[in-house]
Amino acid sequence: MNLLVTGAAGFIGSTYVRTLLASPEPDAPRITVLDKLTYAGTLDNLELDHPRLEFVQGDIRDAELVGTLAADADQIVHFAAESHVDRSIAGAGATDFVLTNVVGTQTLLEAALRHDVERFVHISTDEVYGSIEEGSWPEEHPLRPSSPYSASKASSDLLALAYHRTHGLDVRVTRCSNNYGPRQFPEKIVPLFISNLLDGHNVPLYGDGGNVRDWLHVEDHCQGVELVRTRGRAGEVYNIGGGTELSNKDLTGLLLEACGADWDRVDHVTDRKGHDLRYSVDWTKIRDELGYRPRHDFTAGLADTVTWYRDNRAWWEPLKQRAEALS
Repeated sequence: MNLLVTGAAGFIGSTYVRTLLASPEPDAPRITVLDKLTYAGTLDNLELDHPRLEFVQGDIRDAELVGTLAADADQIVHFAAESHVDRSIAGAGATDFVLTNVVGTQTLLEAALRHDVERFVHISTDEVYGSIEEGSWPEEHPLRPSSPYSASKASSDLLALAYHRTHGLDVRVTRCSNNYGPRQFPEKIVPLFISNLLDGHNVPLYGDGGNVRDWLHVEDHCQGVELVRTRGRAGEVYNIGGGTELSNKDLTGLLLEACGADWDRVDHVTDRKGHDLRYSVDWTKIRDELGYRPRHDFTAGLADTVTWYRDNRAWWEPLKQRAEALS
């Protein structure tokens, strides 16, 4: 089987690809990665010499290229997206988010339909639901995105599901909570704080730090995606959660402790515009239907993540310099 995976030079997509390439099964898929190699993607995340992997640099909005790749694909797993909320808010940043997340997704869907791709797995986010004060969102909850980023992802979700309802394309949508783990680009809170603390710098905490997120190890996320791809149902949405809710202040405390730093290394900064207070997905559906369970204990997973960044400066230092140059 031939699998086209978009955006797999990034954090989550590359973890997914490495997991599939590690499979010893004789029928394990051949994988073509399509990635534009924007600031957040790096070839260091991929095993380019693996016999079942082909890498193609390109834009998911390039209809001709996407069509060529879709013609050889049995299934598509679509990770590619602009995903940093702050960048979607600053300046004219929202334009890139709409073009990549909405127009790019539509280009892929159209190619999948035209070339009879048998399955299309669309990777989304819990941020499309907006904020919830208590309880957890089921998959049927109305979408109420707050940022240009989450609005562009909600739009792409609806487009994908529309291709199922209108054309019968086998589309499956996943919505995950906040990911953490090795190889995450150092503009997100966990790697940003770890790398700053390891370098002796302060860390920026939005507002009073009371915003709450559910934390999901990237390998557990990829386990959930693969369950949806192989065992999920067409036209369905599956939430993928980690089961560890923490305020940003509590997370900061854990990272300070892990890096041997004190609270005097924290700068309280003006809160983000439209900052959602709390995210929490109900992942009963994927648990009961597909047998999903998070395998990573958060305490151990966070400690392993800190260790990875401490031991792999050569990976993150150039990326951090690149991100700072674009800020």
